[in-house]
Amino acid sequence: MKILVADKDLQTYANLIRATTKLADCTILQPLISKGDQVVQLVEKLLPDVLLLSFDLDNIDGLQVAAQLCTHPNAPAIIFCLDSQNQQASALQENHIKHLLKPITGKQLHLALTQAQRLTPAQLIAFSRTPQTLNIPRTYLSARTYKGLELIPFTEVIYCIADNKYVTLRHSRGETLLDESLKSLHQEFGEQLVRIHRNALVSRKHIDYLQRTDNGQHVLYLRGVTNPLSISRRHVAAIRTLIHSLKNLDLPHEVS
Repeated sequence: MKILVADKDLQTYANLIRATTKLADCTILQPLISKGDQVVQLVEKLLPDVLLLSFDLDNIDGLQVAAQLCTHPNAPAIIFCLDSQNQQASALQENHIKHLLKPITGKQLHLALTQAQRLTPAQLIAFSRTPQTLNIPRTYLSARTYKGLELIPFTEVIYCIADNKYVTLRHSRGETLLDESLKSLHQEFGEQLVRIHRNALVSRKHIDYLQRTDNGQHVLYLRGVTNPLSISRRHVAAIRTLIHSLKNLDLPHEVS
């Protein structure tokens, strides 16, 4: 059995190598991967049977890697490796997704390897939404697109615009259509998403400055996007108050 490891933790890697020396027909492949965007390429090259995958990777995280691999023709079975305090363990357990908590013993690894399976898009979508039922803050939004399954970390969300029955999610890597309602997103993420219009929510941390246009309308500029968003009159006062309450803003709060 060929095992590929994607993890930034060198100690975990050393422990896994020691553990596999006691297991028959198990080999840890080289190299250790610390960057998420390299995993798929190395899977195609090395064709591992199992991928031991950490959530904590550079560039893109482990869950996004799993989303890319779940429809890949040469996808290995995946076992997530988590720190013992990681809140995602409950959601993984709820969706029957194999995972191990660090430090990983040889006995635990052996049992997990015998039970490891390829992940399906349905499992990952269910996993991304499970925190709602466990009263744990959701950290990803999921969508099926022409690219396959997309999992967008909530930290990358810039704004959401409702259009008919879909919501366009603008994030740091582009745009994605969601089949969730703007109302449900606001109810769930009300502390992080601020309403500026009946059909628009913006990320609180991306708010830059407010501007009054020549015709007396107000628009809001957000960090990470070029074009401003219109604000309805009923929300201008609340947005102005919010901007003035935010700390460490270098740019003017309002421009005429």
